[in-house]
Amino acid sequence: MGTLIHFKNLYLHAFDNCKPTYVVYLLKAYSLFCALMITMAIYAFFYRAFTGFEF
Repeated sequence: MGTLIHFKNLYLHAFDNCKPTYVVYLLKAYSLFCALMITMAIYAFFYRAFTGFEF
């Protein structure tokens, strides 16, 4: 659990003193998009693993 809090703190402090606010919003949206894509890839892998990898 401490690792997740550490990553949260890194994420929040990564955008401190970043002046163009639209860039901050763009980077935050991109990081959420990347997290969503990684989550979907992990889900797809486990779904395939548990259903037998049939193509």
